[in-house]
Amino acid sequence: MATRTQQEEAAVEVAQRSSTDPYIVAAVASVLLSWYEFFVRGNREMGLFVGLWPPTFLAFGSYFKQTRLSNTLDRALGQTGIMDSVERLIQNR
Repeated sequence: MATRTQQEEAAVEVAQRSSTDPYIVAAVASVLLSWYEFFVRGNREMGLFVGLWPPTFLAFGSYFKQTRLSNTLDRALGQTGIMDSVERLIQNR
């Protein structure tokens, strides 16, 4: 089992690992495309439709990032495998 200091170091290391995620790029591109369609081309329906995409991209990105963080912390704490996951699920009920 990892000590408290090692757990904190693992959490900090995971939090520091960040780069420009494709989800953020997709969200920004969607906003720009939405503005282009709405204001430049005058296609308001398409602009509004494309403008609804960024929250979905960001939600998926957030979910996947949280899942990676949870898995990394579980490995750092020594809680891996199906049995540990089932035991945690039962304990949380």
